[in-house]
Amino acid sequence: MESPKDKREPDEPESQGSERPPEFVEEASPDRQKGTPDLPPDPSETALIRPTALQLYLSKIGRYPILSPEEEHKLAVQYLEEDDREAAYKLVTSNLRLVVKIAMEFQRTWMNNLLDLIQEGNVGLMQAVKKFDPYRGIRLSSYASFWIKAYILKFILDNWRLVKIGKTQAERKLFYNLYKEKEKLHQLGYDPGPKLIAQRLNVKEEEVIRMDQRLGSWEVSLEKPIKEDASSKSVRDLLPGTTKPQDERLADEQLRTLIGEKLREFRETLEGREREIFDERLMAQKPLTLKELGDRYGITKERTRQLEVRLLERVRDYLVREIPDAEQIIPAFLSSIGS
Repeated sequence: MESPKDKREPDEPESQGSERPPEFVEEASPDRQKGTPDLPPDPSETALIRPTALQLYLSKIGRYPILSPEEEHKLAVQYLEEDDREAAYKLVTSNLRLVVKIAMEFQRTWMNNLLDLIQEGNVGLMQAVKKFDPYRGIRLSSYASFWIKAYILKFILDNWRLVKIGKTQAERKLFYNLYKEKEKLHQLGYDPGPKLIAQRLNVKEEEVIRMDQRLGSWEVSLEKPIKEDASSKSVRDLLPGTTKPQDERLADEQLRTLIGEKLREFRETLEGREREIFDERLMAQKPLTLKELGDRYGITKERTRQLEVRLLERVRDYLVREIPDAEQIIPAFLSSIGS
């Protein structure tokens, strides 16, 4: 299973230009940044009630200034052309509120842990800054939105279920759009059935049904007790055993012994190259190839195959004749050696 913190990049949005991977991901805190302006004191540090981690984070990012288009362009050019890490840091911190906004949109539908979504969105924001081209004439926030959403969506897909439900790009797209389309149809007064959703999303009806079943499925720990008391059996105790009952194992062993005896008896009826084919082709742990046997007897590979098929038919007829009700007891074995 893939780790919930797997940071492999999802499908990239449309590229904006040459990629210049910097090393600003591991930047120190803003208080230790050389040249960064002094930030106002954090009001949460003097609060009587201890703030939550989310409240503390929102308070801190609210102190970073929002850049004007001119400031953003200047910093982006500095980073692109001079690899200025301080400029990259300012570009990232000025857009942290955008990550929170996008994460909250996803959190309403998919997950409760907003901080996890924000964390993944921040990684997407840093990837956007790495690849941003200021000469394309668009704002960083517009470009970064695609990266932020891509990373958050990948995190949701990796953690929605123990078994991954979105392995391909098409499945990830359907996962993201399915609930939104259902809500839209509900608001319009339609019954959001699989056929209608498939038509609107331009996918097959079977794909919608399959994804809907995955999203609607639930998972239960095998160790969960059936009742509330500690002495209760767990769900695992109700699962059928993986081993056969003792009487079935004994019957299988007796049947294998009987088949082995009959095959040894049949071998005694063979002679010459038929016995050699039986020993070195049919019964050997490392059987010879048809070509090797054919070379030994000076015959073609096809002729050797014909001899093998005829021998298998004789084995089958012998077992049916010698073992009562063989066709009911060992049908799979018989079908594997001839018809």
